[in-house]
Amino acid sequence: MAVQASESAATVAAAPPVARRDRLRFLRNGKTATGLAILGLFVLLAVAGEWLAPYDPSAMSDDVLQPPSWAHPFGTTQTGQDIFSQVLVGTRGVLVVGFVAGFFATVLSVLVGVSSGFLSGIGDEVLSAFTNIFLVIPGLPLIIIIASFLPDSGDVIIAVVISLTAWAWGARVLRAQTLSLRGRDYVQAARATGESTWRIIVFEILPNLTAVIASGFVGTVIFAVLSEITLAFIGVADISHWNWGTILFWAQSNQALGQGAWWWFVPAGLCIALLGTALTLVNFGIDEFVNPRLRTSVRVRGGARMRVGFTPVARTPRGGAGDAEGPDGTDGTDGARKTEETPV
Repeated sequence: MAVQASESAATVAAAPPVARRDRLRFLRNGKTATGLAILGLFVLLAVAGEWLAPYDPSAMSDDVLQPPSWAHPFGTTQTGQDIFSQVLVGTRGVLVVGFVAGFFATVLSVLVGVSSGFLSGIGDEVLSAFTNIFLVIPGLPLIIIIASFLPDSGDVIIAVVISLTAWAWGARVLRAQTLSLRGRDYVQAARATGESTWRIIVFEILPNLTAVIASGFVGTVIFAVLSEITLAFIGVADISHWNWGTILFWAQSNQALGQGAWWWFVPAGLCIALLGTALTLVNFGIDEFVNPRLRTSVRVRGGARMRVGFTPVARTPRGGAGDAEGPDGTDGTDGARKTEETPV
């Protein structure tokens, strides 16, 4: 019995490094790595874009409607402004709005969704009704109305307005997941030991919602970026502040397509497409890592196969045989003592 107890303790002690290796597989996913690389490039441009820009994006010159060249890699506008500098400087505004809106919307969705799902009674009813109201409100038209009445529609203000209209869907998803988790055995055990409600939510519920929260954050960032560009393109946002939507606004206002100045709008459009692709690839990577139907299985010792997820699969050897094959041709594990948890 002592030998078996020591072997069981060794198995449990070896589980966390395996779990950590499994989690690192998320970063080794091809979609995730590609998305993070593209996203990292845009973050670098957002931080250092003003220093990397060769010209003042608002400065006019005599080089009017010049196609791409060594002097102007993305060409110039009809007033001689350098489009390459406009794209570099405009990257910061797009990312600031996207990530600030994603952060605040995610915080609101976690607070409302998890609280609504874990609580019961009148609290759940009130929070659910509040979420349903925001679900049926058309987001973009409301953003346009609010932004048009604001005296200063800067990046942070627009990000806050977008976050106030983009949290409801994430809250609804988190509520459904929390309703599923609150009846699990480990939650009931925590309640039985006298744990407080906030401690159960923080240490038992939220860790199992990490992937759902991350996926919701990425989706909200995509929505916020597209909303910011849309507001700038239709002239609701401050058009004196450079971002990719502002570039498209001036290109459309000055009939760039009719003049054959394709270089005026194509670079900004490609940047929007690349940023959306990067965020989507990261979202796909999160989904493949978490979803048991999409996760790729890996081979472990003894020819057995296991799924990669947040919760490790602990297998106790039978009779100290280690990885040796059993008499029935199995991998030597005891089916009655094998424990496996399915990650959410």
